[in-house]
Amino acid sequence: MTILACSQCQATLNCNVDDINACWCNELPAILPLDSTTTSCLCRDCTLTKINLFLNTLYKRPLKEQLAFAKSFHSNDNLIEHLDYEMQNSYMVFSRWFFLKRGKCCKNNCKNCPYKNI
Repeated sequence: MTILACSQCQATLNCNVDDINACWCNELPAILPLDSTTTSCLCRDCTLTKINLFLNTLYKRPLKEQLAFAKSFHSNDNLIEHLDYEMQNSYMVFSRWFFLKRGKCCKNNCKNCPYKNI
């Protein structure tokens, strides 16, 4: 276990670089494309923010492309707050990402459902 500072906000974080399967970041889906600017670890909050910024650009694409991207994450049943849902007045409000991963509409007129206008 290595103690690092988040390269974005400087918060302290524990990195288990020696056993990446045991690291907290392994709980998050591998959504972000890694590029040459990825040089060090981010804390959980900054990682989730970066994932959500990436997803917001995806949401501007046609629904067919969004579904194609989300399909590989369909089997991920691990719900992550601030990614799959937000808590609002003691209720779990599912995100657009959650519905895209699920791949279908339940016809309950959910708040963030991407299928509403189809």
